[in-house]
Amino acid sequence: MGKEVKVPDIGDFRNVPIIELLVKEGDLLTVDQPLITLESDKATLEVPAPEAGRVERVLVKLGERVSEGSPILILAVPGEESVVPSPVPVTRADPVMTPVDAPVDAPVVAPSFSTVPVSAPRLTPAGEEALHTAHASPTVRRLARELGVDLGQVQGSGPHQRILREDIQNFVKAALQSSRSQGGGWGMGDLPAWPTVDFAKYGPVETRPLGRIKKLSGGYLHRNWLMIPHVTNHEEADITELEEFRQDLNREAGPEFPRITLLTLVLKALAAVLPDFPEFNASLQGDALVLKHYIHLGFAADTSSGLMVPVVRDVPSKGIRAIATEVAALAARAREGQLTPDEMQGGTFSVSSLGGIGGSFFTPIINAPEVAILGLGRALQKPVWRAGSVVGRWMLPLSLSYDHRVIDGAGAARFNEALCQILADIRRILV
Repeated sequence: MGKEVKVPDIGDFRNVPIIELLVKEGDLLTVDQPLITLESDKATLEVPAPEAGRVERVLVKLGERVSEGSPILILAVPGEESVVPSPVPVTRADPVMTPVDAPVDAPVVAPSFSTVPVSAPRLTPAGEEALHTAHASPTVRRLARELGVDLGQVQGSGPHQRILREDIQNFVKAALQSSRSQGGGWGMGDLPAWPTVDFAKYGPVETRPLGRIKKLSGGYLHRNWLMIPHVTNHEEADITELEEFRQDLNREAGPEFPRITLLTLVLKALAAVLPDFPEFNASLQGDALVLKHYIHLGFAADTSSGLMVPVVRDVPSKGIRAIATEVAALAARAREGQLTPDEMQGGTFSVSSLGGIGGSFFTPIINAPEVAILGLGRALQKPVWRAGSVVGRWMLPLSLSYDHRVIDGAGAARFNEALCQILADIRRILV
C-alpha cells in the first residue's frame, strides 16, 4: 500500500536543490518527521512527513532540484493502494556542498518549514567531524557552527536522540554557567585567557571595586550581547515643530508640573507606533514569538551606581504630562537607589537617551527578553534642503538596535520611518 508524497507549497521558491536526504527506504516515519532539506538563496527548508507510515521508495536524490508538486517518495500507509509516481521533471544540480558551508542572507519564513541564518566560526577538528555526522538537521548544525558548539558533546532529546535547537541552547547556557562558577567570569570557553598585567610597573594606579549595580548588570549585558544577534539602524528625525511644542508646554506649565523632556515625547510617540509593528513589542521564547497586547516602556536612568531601567506602564493610556510626571519620579527613585524590582520589570521596549549628555549615534544593547531598543542622541540644528532652499532644522539622531532573529532590516527601516513621521508632527497620534 502506498501514497505519493510531494513537495508542498514552498512560497515563491522554484528549482530548489536538495541538500540532505533525511530518510531511506524502509524507515518508519511519524507525522511531521523531516524528509528532505532544501536550501534556497534565502533559507533552509525542511519538508515534513504529512502522515505516519513506512518509506516504500525514495524518488529523489541528493543534489536534485525540486519545486512545489515534485514527488519525493512513496509512503506505505494502511488503507492506501500503491501508486506510480507522476512524471514531474527534476533538474540535476551541480554537486552540493556540505550544508554548513552554504552562505545565506536573512531567513525567509515559509509555512511548516524552519529557517536559520548561517554563520561559520572555526571549530576544532573533532567539532567539524561531529557537525557532519551528528543526528541533527542542517538548521541545528548551522546554529551549532554559529555558536561554536561541538555537536559530539551534545545529548539529543528528540526522537532517536536527534539533537534539537533547544539542546544547543541548553548546552550553551550550561557552558556559560559552568564558566562563571569556576571563576572564569563571563568567559568564552576556548578564547585566550584574559591578560594579567602588573599595571603598577608603569606608573601609579588605584584599584576601585565595581559597584553592585554594575556587577549585576555587566553579566546580563554580556549575555545579551553574546546571545542576541544585534543589528542597529540609524536615522535622523526632524523634530523642529516638536521642539517648539515642547517648549510651549513647559512655558505654559506651572511650577507644580515637571519639565517635559524630549524623552517624554518619544515615549508617547513609540506608544503610537508600536501597535503597527507588533514584532517590536514582543519576546522570543524558543521558536515562538510572544506578541504582547500591552505597551510598558523602559528607559535607561543614569545613576552614580550605574544604569537602571525603570518601566512606565500602559503608556498609550497616559497623557504627556502624566508620562513626564512618572518619568521624573522613577528617575529620582533610581538616583536615590529606591526602585523596587517591580518597577524595573515587565517592559516590552526600552529607550536609552544620551541627548542630555552628548553624542549622536551609538549601538544600544537590547534589554532581554525584549527584542529591540531605541537610542537617542543629542538633537542638533542642521542645514536641510527643503522646498528648494537650505533651512536650519532640529534633527534628532535615532539608533534602533533589534534582534535579527525576529526583525529584519526592512522592518527596522519602516519602523524608523513611522516613528520619524510621528516625531515630525505629533498630531499624527490623534489619527
